[in-house]
This record gives sequence, structure tokens and C-alpha cells, in this order.
Amino acid sequence: MRRLNALVVDDEPLARERMTRLLEEADCEVVGNLANGLALMEWLRSPAEADVIFLDIQMPGPNCMEVLADSPNPPPVVFVTAFSEYAVRAFELSAVDYLLKPVFEDRLAKCLQRVRERLVRRLSPAELRDLLPSVPRFPILAGEGEIFMELGHVTHFEKSDDRVWAFRGLNKYRTRWTSLSEVEEAFPDDGMLRIQRHILLRPGMVKGFRPTTTGRIKVMVAPHVELVVSRAMTPTTRQLISPATP
Repeated sequence: MRRLNALVVDDEPLARERMTRLLEEADCEVVGNLANGLALMEWLRSPAEADVIFLDIQMPGPNCMEVLADSPNPPPVVFVTAFSEYAVRAFELSAVDYLLKPVFEDRLAKCLQRVRERLVRRLSPAELRDLLPSVPRFPILAGEGEIFMELGHVTHFEKSDDRVWAFRGLNKYRTRWTSLSEVEEAFPDDGMLRIQRHILLRPGMVKGFRPTTTGRIKVMVAPHVELVVSRAMTPTTRQLISPATP
């Protein structure tokens, strides 16, 4: 999912700094800071681009609402102000949201979700794929065809008879892969562990574990489903799945 590019417009330096910090902490890219309506007018006439403008209403210079109304195709706008009486006019201009100062992280998060939803309606399919969160998926065989399963639902993978099976607790599904190395290559950032030569575990799905009499551990990934970890991988697995202690 790509970052949102945001423009901040506010005549108060401290307010600009705070909004910039909040947006950057929310993984947005702040592409500019402007201090008045004239600067906004010039920016809208330039080739510069932003996904959203965070705009204070009361500022020196030209009226920002009029500037936006006169712009042929402005980006989505979020009004940020200490005054609630401008809300009706703001939404007449198709504002995405209306934030009252001071803005807090949880409220901004909801606002950014609205911005993304607004952008979805005006993007091409290729741009839309970049904007929306990507969910790791892979095909599993179903009859004569295939369906897609989300990786987040899988507890572990097992190789058996030159086939790789995806497990969701007790249920197993045949994949197109023939080796566990192919699974690791498909999802290099998932942090899977090869707990046996034929078993690939997703550590985040482990519900608990217990030691065995042979110096190994068994990890529980679902009710009545335990996987034995090899002796060599027991220390690493135990370290990854054990909760941190102060």
C-alpha cells in the first residue's frame, strides 16, 4: 500500500508542525507546507500533486474556500479548524472530512480512511491496486479450478508426496507448490520457520507450546492440533513464540 501524499495549509507555524508530525506518524508523505490562501492558489496552478489537502479555513489572503471553488480539479480536501460554523460550507465543497483542532491520532486515522475511500472512486485500476492494502494470497486447488486463500488464515504448510499442503488447523488444502522452498520464496517477509524438514510453521499462529521428554517442544496451532519441533529448531522456535518478559 503506497503512502498518501498530503499538503498542509495553515497560517500558524505550530499548527503546521503538529499536523505534519501527525501525518508522518500515520505513514503519510507531507509534500508541502503553505501559510496562506495565496500560496494555495499558486500551488493549485502548479504541476505539483497531492492526494489530499489539510486546510485551515481562516487565514490571511484570499478566501481558501473560494480558491478551491474556482479550481477546476482540486485534490480531496480535509478542513482543519477551531471553528465548527464552517462545516456546512465545507461539505458543500465536497470536503472529505472536517477536523476540529486540536486533532488527535485516532480521529486522524478515521479521516485518512475516508480519504482513501474517496480516492478509490477516482483512481484507475492500476492506481487503485497501489493504494489499497495488499493481502497476501495464493491459489489452492478446488475441483477442476482454483480459489485463492489468504496467507493470514494458514497455520502451517506441509510437504507430502511431492505436494505442498496448506493447513488451517485440522483442514488441509492442496497448493500448486511442490517444495517448501517455493512457499518461502513466495512470502519472504512472513517469517516462517522450518520446524521440520517437511513442515513450515507460521509463528504468529501458535497458541501455546509444551516440552516433550526428548528435549523438543510441541506447538499448538489450533484446538487438537500440535506440531512437533525438531530438536535443532526448538531453541529458535521457543524464543520466537515465547512472550517477551520485562
